[in-house]
Amino acid sequence: MKKYIAEAFGTFVLVFFGVGSAVLAGGGIGVADAISITGISFAFGISVIAMAYSVGPISGAHLNPAVSMGALVAGRLSFADFIGYSIGQIAGGIIAAALIFFLSTNTVGGYDIAANGLGHNGWGAGYGGEFLIMSALIFEIVATAVFIVVILAVTSENGAPMMAGLVIGLTLTMIHLVGITVTGTSVNPARSIGPALFAGPAALSQLWLFIVGPLIGGALGGLIHKAKITAT
Repeated sequence: MKKYIAEAFGTFVLVFFGVGSAVLAGGGIGVADAISITGISFAFGISVIAMAYSVGPISGAHLNPAVSMGALVAGRLSFADFIGYSIGQIAGGIIAAALIFFLSTNTVGGYDIAANGLGHNGWGAGYGGEFLIMSALIFEIVATAVFIVVILAVTSENGAPMMAGLVIGLTLTMIHLVGITVTGTSVNPARSIGPALFAGPAALSQLWLFIVGPLIGGALGGLIHKAKITAT
């Protein structure tokens, strides 16, 4: 249970500061000098680094059902722990999104979720670079697979465990720098579920892609690791 609570806390931090950087500091509530895509990308990456070195010794700091899926396929995690980790991660993400919703709407001028969203993921007309569904799905699968391959390699016996948190955080930053205009960058169902619940019907109708895509990518990353083409 301690591991699952650690995953919930770590995912809460990731979503609160990552998604929060887009909503609370991204210009949606009238910030004069809103942080850019680069700033949001680093908020996600730094959050992972912070959690990797704090809750990592307890649970491994997956913070993401896709990471847990990769670990399951690679033989590093039991199915029971996969379920427990995923429940904790999703719960942490929902709590973080609820707090972001409260803070963003508790302002003098209010906050128009219909116009500004709540850091949710999406695709198509009116979202980001207006990429179509196949582009969104392919990006999420490929980016997640790369992320999981890096995580499994750097945390392996022949990898660089002492540097793992930094490498993983910077890899997530890299993924966000490319992916924010494509899908908002999920690569993490727990990061996507919470904001979608508060963003409304349009976000919920597209949520399936940000569950299915990352989980496929996670499994693919686990299989690539098992093929021993990276550090093991």
